[in-house]
Formats: sequence, structure tokens, C-alpha cells
Amino acid sequence: MKVLVINCGSSSLKYQVLDMTDESLLAKGLVERIGMEGSVINHTKEGEAKVVNVVPMNDHKDAIAQVLNALQDPNHGVITDMAEIGAVGHRVVHAGEKFAESALITESVLEALEECVEIAPLHNPPNLLGIAACRELMPETPMVAVFDTAFHQTMPPESYIYAIPYEYYEKYKIRRYGFHGTSHKYVAERAADMMGKPLDTLKLITCHLGNGASVTAIKNGKVVDTSMGFTPLEGLVMGTRSGDIDPAIVTYIREKENLAPGEANNILNKKSGVLGVSGVSSDFRDIEAAVEKGNERAALALRMFSHKVKFYIGAYIAELNGVDGIVFTAGVGENDIGMREIICDDMENLGINLDPVANKVRGQETIISSDDSKVKIMLIPTNEELMIARDTFEIAKKVNA
Repeated sequence: MKVLVINCGSSSLKYQVLDMTDESLLAKGLVERIGMEGSVINHTKEGEAKVVNVVPMNDHKDAIAQVLNALQDPNHGVITDMAEIGAVGHRVVHAGEKFAESALITESVLEALEECVEIAPLHNPPNLLGIAACRELMPETPMVAVFDTAFHQTMPPESYIYAIPYEYYEKYKIRRYGFHGTSHKYVAERAADMMGKPLDTLKLITCHLGNGASVTAIKNGKVVDTSMGFTPLEGLVMGTRSGDIDPAIVTYIREKENLAPGEANNILNKKSGVLGVSGVSSDFRDIEAAVEKGNERAALALRMFSHKVKFYIGAYIAELNGVDGIVFTAGVGENDIGMREIICDDMENLGINLDPVANKVRGQETIISSDDSKVKIMLIPTNEELMIARDTFEIAKKVNA
């Protein structure tokens, strides 16, 4: 079975087609500037050069139509007929408390996702637009929703309930949800394979470190805690997000700066993090370049980022009562050699010893701990699309049986 994976943003769309007989990638692409002038589709058939087409796309339905055209293109396509696509897997950011695993998309599932729009106004609407477009253009093809929040639904109440009046949880479902779940699940499963042990026997800490970043504690295959919360704003210092701060800061800045409604939230989400501290960029490569030129604020931003990651690792070791493996993944985790060194430095008493030679790799699945390290430290490139395709394939098989 061939599976099409769709990941919709507000004005962009990423896609992949995988052949699930061997989980091989057939094609991938990116649609940008949907609904804007200069909309473009970048399509790459595996093993060939990227093909770029600038074409008007007024909405997500137009974008999906262009994706389907690209997949059937006689020169660069990977299918000859849409019937070859056995199922479509959609990344959906927020499922609230509704789903602890991926689900076949039905009317009741869509209703549940609509209810989550209020708590994920930036993410769920474009996800739903992508689903609607695919259902209209591919009405006979099974559609599956794979949720970023689902993997974290095993957290106990003491991890996900906030210490605010309990009625706000009952009325509005204000609680910790966690995100990046598909990535954390994928790298946890790969870590177990690399260690040669069943996932349900291990204590793991997975570090998804990119422009958005989160750390997750996994015990016996189940999430017990994660750094992101009710929204992706909580937790680590990130590219443009503040992460953990004293909540009183919000009202204080709002009053001092006489901010308009919503502006404080915009500052914390889009103007803070390493961008806000460094004043340089949200891109860690730019910040590291600034550090080399002597920029002290850039150096402080990197120290703050690594400090917070180390803080959560230490907290989760206590919560797990030890750890068997630590995983680094996502853009910074996979590629930033120096950041991994800083995070793992001076943690020998916790059994964490990084091998500086083994660590000098980027984007390669490997063990980077020293031979005498009690804790396995692993670099595992994430593959959320494959995780989505796997879940979609398993659910679609039951539909087609």
C-alpha cells in the first residue's frame, strides 16, 4: 500500500508518499504561500532533482490538487492513478483529551477536532482544511488523523493538572497536553531498537530540540511527563518562545507597556526565546556565528537554552528514578555538536558521559555516549512522516480488510 502523508500549515503544506511494503520514500514536497501571490510547489521524486512550479493556489483545496497532479506527473510522478494511494495520513496538532492514539477520520472525529480549535487556534484550523480538501478530492480513500498530543495521554494527573482552581480544568479542559508526540514516539521506539531491549522495559528521556523544543520522560513505553503544556509555549527556552516564566510577568508587562489584547501572547510566542535574548535571530546557527564574533547576549541565549534542557533532564531522571537512555533529535538536537556537548557536560555523577569523538556527527543515527557511560546517549534523526504513515497503514488495513 502507498500512503500519502499530509502536514498542513496556515499557508504551507508538506507531503510525502511512502510505499509501506518496505517503508521506502517515493516522493516528497512542500507547497508554500497558499492563498498568496507567488504560491509555489516544490516536488522531489526520490533519487531525482527537485522540481519547482509557481502556480496560483487560492486555498488548501488548490494546493492538494497540485500535490495530486505532481504525484501523477508522467515525468516526475510516482503513481499513474489515484487508486494507488491506499490511505492518507494527516498530522493533527491537537486532539485534547479525545484521543490517545491515531484514528480513522469520521464525522464524529471531525467534530471532536473542531472542539479543539479554541485551544489550538493556530494549528487545528489548517489541519482541518487539509482534511476537508483531501476528502473532497479523494472521497473513497480512507483518511487517518495522527495527533501530536496522543502519545502524551498516558501522563498521570499529577503531571498534567495545573495548580489553579480545578473548575477551570472541568469547564475548559485547561491542563498539560504536550506536543511533538509523534516525534517523541518515533525516536523512543528507535532507541529501544538500538539498545536491543523492549521499549516497555526502558526509562528514556527524549529531547526534541529545534526552533520549537520539548523534553519527554518515558517509562516502560508510556509518557509520564513532558515539558510543553496547555500550549507549545511552556517548557524550554525555544527559538521565539519564552518557555517557563513567572505568570505574573504577563500582566506586569501588559500594564507597563499598555499592550493591546493578544499582544503579550504574541511577544511570548514570536519575539522571545533565543531571539528575544540574543537580539540576533531565532536560528541557532546565526546565534553561534554571533558568539564567535564576541556577542555576549548571543552567548547568554545559548547558555540559557542548554541550561533549561539540562534542568528538565535532571528533573526527569528524578521522576523516573534513573534513566537508561537519552535521545537527541530534531534540527538542533541532530545537528548541533556543540550544544549536545554543553547539555551533557558535567553530568558524570548521573552516569551521563558523552564521547566527544562519537559526538562529532550530524543527522546520523548513532550512539554518542562513551563506553563507560551508564546511560546510553543517542542521536536519532526524527521521522514524523514515517510514524504517521505507519499508523495510517495499520488503521487503513483494517478498513480495507
